[in-house]
Amino acid sequence: MSNIHPSAIISPGAELAGDVRVGPYAIIGEHVTIGAGSVIGAHAIVDGHTDLGTGNVIHAHASIGCAPQDKKYRNEPTRLVIGNNNTIFQSVTIAVGTVQDEGITSLGDDNWLMAYAHIGHDCRIGNSTIFANSATLGGHVVVQDHAILGGLSAVHQFCVIGAHAMAGGGSIIVQDLPPFTICEGNRAVARGINSEGLKRRGFTAEQILAVKRAYKLLYRSGSSYEVAVAQIRESAAEEPALQAFVEFFDRSRRGILR
Repeated sequence: MSNIHPSAIISPGAELAGDVRVGPYAIIGEHVTIGAGSVIGAHAIVDGHTDLGTGNVIHAHASIGCAPQDKKYRNEPTRLVIGNNNTIFQSVTIAVGTVQDEGITSLGDDNWLMAYAHIGHDCRIGNSTIFANSATLGGHVVVQDHAILGGLSAVHQFCVIGAHAMAGGGSIIVQDLPPFTICEGNRAVARGINSEGLKRRGFTAEQILAVKRAYKLLYRSGSSYEVAVAQIRESAAEEPALQAFVEFFDRSRRGILR
């Protein structure tokens, strides 16, 4: 209890590990579980059927496990599941899921969500992503591992953001963004591959070359989407780095950014 400020409100049903720190005026709801080593900042709200793993840091005024901004929501006991070692800055909002989907919004491990970012209901966020200030996801969006969304970017409902992709600040994304690809603009268009990011993450020169070839098949070869996808699938059998494309193609439903 010495880690919990006297002004914080902790519902009787909430389950907090013994070393969780809760700042002044924070509110923890009845159906919340918070793992060891986590920190809940001043005035933050953690509500809904929300499970937080270990080592998460939630800064002031964030609203985690809030109700979906969906008129169909009728207070069903849908969930938010957050992994470990995520940093969630001031005034970030993350909604629980809806029964129109699988009823779960999820966030993996080691993600970095900067101030005012918003994750809508039923989104699936992987690991080690970065959301810059005010990056916004509509409902049902998938963001795969190591993706980066620039400040004030917005992603349309049901889009997929591929692994290691990067969206420039202010990008308006209304179709799926392939792995490794950089986009920017309103409406966002593909601008090349995230080669610097891949170097930082330990990709070899040969792997980056394979990614460049796959990008050219999608965007510069003149081939149809179906033909390019088939050729990239064949290449992925020999180059594991291209498996990110295969997973993306399997999820993609809205067509890719052009």
